Amino acid sequence: MARDRRTGFWDRRPVISDPWSAGSGRNARVRAPLVSLLRPGSRVSLALMACAFLVAGCRQDMQNEPKMIPQRGSSFFADGRGARPQVVNTVARGQLHQDGYFYTGLVEGANGYREEQDLMPSEEPATMQVLLRGQERFNIYCTPCHSRVGNGLGEIVDRGYKPAANLNDQVRRAQPISHYFWVMTNGYGAMPDYSAQLTPSDRWAVAAYIRALQLSQAAPVSDVPSGVQIRSLKSLAEEEGHPEYAQPWALPDTAIQAYKPVASEGTPAMAPGYPADPKISIPASKPAAQAAH
Repeated sequence: MARDRRTGFWDRRPVISDPWSAGSGRNARVRAPLVSLLRPGSRVSLALMACAFLVAGCRQDMQNEPKMIPQRGSSFFADGRGARPQVVNTVARGQLHQDGYFYTGLVEGANGYREEQDLMPSEEPATMQVLLRGQERFNIYCTPCHSRVGNGLGEIVDRGYKPAANLNDQVRRAQPISHYFWVMTNGYGAMPDYSAQLTPSDRWAVAAYIRALQLSQAAPVSDVPSGVQIRSLKSLAEEEGHPEYAQPWALPDTAIQAYKPVASEGTPAMAPGYPADPKISIPASKPAAQAAH
């Protein structure tokens, strides 16, 4: 307790031990300069805040996480590379391409060169299910250029694109079935590869369907079983009221290069045939004397 000097009575309230609570006397004189130093906006206050931020930024346990970022270097390894090479004689999951013919369409011949084969791989026999799958994939990815019958007169030809290969001409019929797989895998000429759109199994299915499509467009009479009636496409089209379906296929005027229809190719509707070596027109150069002028 404390005694009031003015009244002489004892104050029963507890004495406050906080030195900053007094509003006058020595404590007040000491408090005033400290309060002015710690006032918001003062130099000391700003310095203390800066130190607090610096101390808070020194924690690097999660801010600087030790990890390997793809395609970046690293000082941890002697070669300076963060990405490590594959271990010798190991194969990643899903990359065991043990049957090279299934994934490339090529085999090593007797002369050491890689050759195409007119043979379906053992993993993908030409069953009806495979042919139906090939027809579906062909109609999705191949018909814009090659058309549904494979004559190379797809819709993009009407828009100025280079005519695609006629799969029914003599050159393409003579090519082995793995050639189509190789072309779909690697591309050929103006045709890009379709390895991203078609799995190896689907590429073989499309190749099998191309062979079936070729047989449907040029099947000899000897392949027809005895007792089966044979009718021409022209008679069937006229019977259905669409005689234009049996007319010769013609390239549109917007095609880059057109060839005259060949009767022995593209039957029964006489699709235009493309030779093995397409025609290339090179403008004649001027003589040196004229070029000088």
